[in-house]
Amino acid sequence: MIGLSDNPSVVQSQSASPVLRLNEVQKSFGTLKVLDGLSLDVYPGEVFGFLGRNGAGKSTAIRLLMGITQADAGQISLFGQPLKSDLIRIRQKIGYVAQDQNMYPWMTPTVLSKFVRGFYPTWDEKRYQQLLADFQLPLKRRIGTFSGGMKAKLALTLALSSRPQLLILDEPTAGMDPVARREFLDLVREQTMNDGATTFFSTHLIDEIEAIADRIAIVESGKTVYDGALDPLRESIKSWSVPMSHFTPGDMPGEFVNRSLKILKQGERQGRWVVTLQFEQNTLIPNDRVLNEQWQHEPMSLEDVFIAVVANN
Repeated sequence: MIGLSDNPSVVQSQSASPVLRLNEVQKSFGTLKVLDGLSLDVYPGEVFGFLGRNGAGKSTAIRLLMGITQADAGQISLFGQPLKSDLIRIRQKIGYVAQDQNMYPWMTPTVLSKFVRGFYPTWDEKRYQQLLADFQLPLKRRIGTFSGGMKAKLALTLALSSRPQLLILDEPTAGMDPVARREFLDLVREQTMNDGATTFFSTHLIDEIEAIADRIAIVESGKTVYDGALDPLRESIKSWSVPMSHFTPGDMPGEFVNRSLKILKQGERQGRWVVTLQFEQNTLIPNDRVLNEQWQHEPMSLEDVFIAVVANN
């Protein structure tokens, strides 16, 4: 697993005890192993991005955190307590937005508030009403007539109105158009910063993580393959290419010799041999100039970096 960043703000948050901890968690369904030793820590006040492609184990991990299902092995703790110690009280400190919104279709937002608020000692009705107005959600319209995006906004409104210490979001923007997605993300960031709450944001969409996350974990095949800030990850993975006419298999530029690196991917693309490398932390990386008259740097988006990481694990 690629290690943590030395980003000062991350180090400072890690001086406190984790709000959320998964330690060597395993979960199987029959013969299918979904989580295979998943470990991560989330610290107070972070917006933590939980990133992985579909089927990597993200939703299963969240179901474990919410007590919906149980782990086969490993330890899970929330707010410094084992999850099993007092699940009801722990759940009262969590705001949860699921990937699929299952609400009573005959209810209106007004009726839903009366139903939900009794479960949360910290329920803030004034905030609930304000968020409904901010999201332009009709008070007296039946939820069964809402679009998917409207239901996601209503779920976030419910989650934030309990003034949670931890906000857990599982692919919350599914079904939203780009404008609604941006509004949703901006509100998550604004509200959690104002409250000092911690946010655990699960998604497979790179741009969402890039927009709001302080730190991320990438999960692949049920394991954590990266845990740290975005910038060190972005800086540790670089790509270069050379024309096929000037490439000899196994021949790497002298600038790469004796460096701490790992070849993530290599192959032909549009007449050039492309090599993607992952450098260890504190390794001097060749700069973006042309390495010699043939090898040249290839720009990489954050999505390219993500694909390189998960494809190699």
